Amino acid sequence: MTLAAITRGDVANYVDALFTVFVIMVIAYVVLAWIQAFRPIPYIVPVRAVTGFIEECVGPYLGIFRRWIPPLGGGGFRLDLSPVIGIFLLLILQGVIVDLIAG
Repeated sequence: MTLAAITRGDVANYVDALFTVFVIMVIAYVVLAWIQAFRPIPYIVPVRAVTGFIEECVGPYLGIFRRWIPPLGGGGFRLDLSPVIGIFLLLILQGVIVDLIAG
């Protein structure tokens, strides 16, 4: 049995994948918010488990930006810019951190 050594490149690829998954979760959070705004999602246990997981993971991260940047607009239309800023910051951090790990 041969064990492969973990290199800096392997760790960098893993961290890169983690950032990518979190960016996808932020996008899924935005899509779910739009769907729920127009038509509520019915309560089905597996669907609620997935949506609850996404909301619990992404909500606190986006809450950081929502404290400083209120939603634009009013009345029936509100534009929340926190996901855009959150994804932009994640992509910047992803590039910097993965490059630092990879060497």
